[in-house]
Amino acid sequence: MDLTHPELRGVVDLDVDGPTISRHLYGHFAEHLGRCVYDGFWVGEDSPVANTAGLRDDVVAALRAIDIPNLRWPGGCFADEYHWRDGVGPREQRPTMVNSHWGDVVEDNSFGTHEFLQLCELLGAEPYVAGNVGSGTVFEMSEWVEYLTRAGDAPMSRLRTANGRSEPWRVKYFGVGNEPWGCGGRMSAQQYAGLATQYATYCRDHGDNELYRIAAGPHRDDYAWTETLMKTVAELGGRRLLHPAPWQAVSFHYYTLGGSPDKQGSATRFSTDDYHRTMVDAWRIEEIVAGHSRVMDAYDPDAEIGLVCDEWGTWWKVEDGTNPGFLFQQNALRDALVAGVHFDVFHANARRLVMANIAQTVNVLQAMVLTDGPDLVLTPTYHVFAMNAGHQDAVSHPVQVTADGGRHESGAGAYRTITTSVSSRDGAALVSLTNLDVDRPATVTLQLRGRRWSPGAATLLTAPTPQAHNTVEDPAAVAPVPFDGARQVGEALVVELPPHSFATVRLDLGD
Repeated sequence: MDLTHPELRGVVDLDVDGPTISRHLYGHFAEHLGRCVYDGFWVGEDSPVANTAGLRDDVVAALRAIDIPNLRWPGGCFADEYHWRDGVGPREQRPTMVNSHWGDVVEDNSFGTHEFLQLCELLGAEPYVAGNVGSGTVFEMSEWVEYLTRAGDAPMSRLRTANGRSEPWRVKYFGVGNEPWGCGGRMSAQQYAGLATQYATYCRDHGDNELYRIAAGPHRDDYAWTETLMKTVAELGGRRLLHPAPWQAVSFHYYTLGGSPDKQGSATRFSTDDYHRTMVDAWRIEEIVAGHSRVMDAYDPDAEIGLVCDEWGTWWKVEDGTNPGFLFQQNALRDALVAGVHFDVFHANARRLVMANIAQTVNVLQAMVLTDGPDLVLTPTYHVFAMNAGHQDAVSHPVQVTADGGRHESGAGAYRTITTSVSSRDGAALVSLTNLDVDRPATVTLQLRGRRWSPGAATLLTAPTPQAHNTVEDPAAVAPVPFDGARQVGEALVVELPPHSFATVRLDLGD
């Protein structure tokens, strides 16, 4: 085993702009699954938990603090069995349904379209609505878009007004189904491409509301699925991209499983070998984004159609004693480091990648916050989002790596242990850095050229072990602290990173 001190050296030209990092790469996902919506976002107006119109005040405040840019809803697999009319009108009159995908529980539809869009308004986030292709109809989806976005005297506008909202909402992002290769209908790519073209055609732009339609793309590395969707758009346009295209983006899903589904293991009780397998799997996101981008570039070299990763994150076994269908898992420092890897990959691919949504926001999978009755816990992953908020809508500055000595090799595979991103906006730059090495500190040296700069505040997220996590009893076991490990040496920023850590350094920029 190599016991030398891991080190990364690179050059960054602060006067050379790369792609802008869309704030929507920091998007979120809330499905009717377990305690994400109910007990997570929604407690009802009569709850003793502090709320605004039934929506938890503490959850809203926590998410506003990390500048949540968008929220995807109602699924996920739930989207393709959700019929929107069941979730509008007086709550006491709404029909119930069985949530067959997630726990086989009865859903009372008390949280529906109006509640979701009020939540987005409280969060200051853009809604991303996922439509039902799997069990719905073209007409049903078309009417939902009209209900959401059309003003004036139209059938769905009148229904919305009767339900208490006269003005339409601004809804830009609209998903045409979810996982049609699996829970969304078990279709072939060709089947779905035809249906998606049809459904998207009837998702109309009403007034000045222009939809950004997102076609449901593949699972992980199914590049053939992406090619089928891109080829469909090209063929509709006579071998050139159709303008306007039936959809403006193609999505894909990628979960870090730590090897394979039967080796997911516990979120907090894992071995060093489990940790290494996780990081190997986390880094695969780089290969997969590049693979889908290459396919899209062949048909769309100007990147007019965006790539969206609208489900990503870690997926572990549920916590002991919880409903297996609720996907409730703890969130350790290891999860935060996986997020650090993903964000650096997202930033590097910001030319094509326009949105990403972590799964899921509250109480499910790699959550931002965990609730327990009136209590709320911020997870280590939450803190990565908070520390990285300065990258949202910032201009990226690619790091030209000149020497990378950070690498781990074992039976689990090989992976880079040091990664970094640099971006700037509003007279400041943000440098984020991750050291995945379990045992060894690492040094990052970046030659920052092209503009005058001086180091500002630095923040560190780490803990004694990667298994560390936050609980109601110990909510700050993994929490950011001021960091004194960054210094300026001539034109270089030198950062000494502890083992298994994530850090950010703010730079004040001159001319």
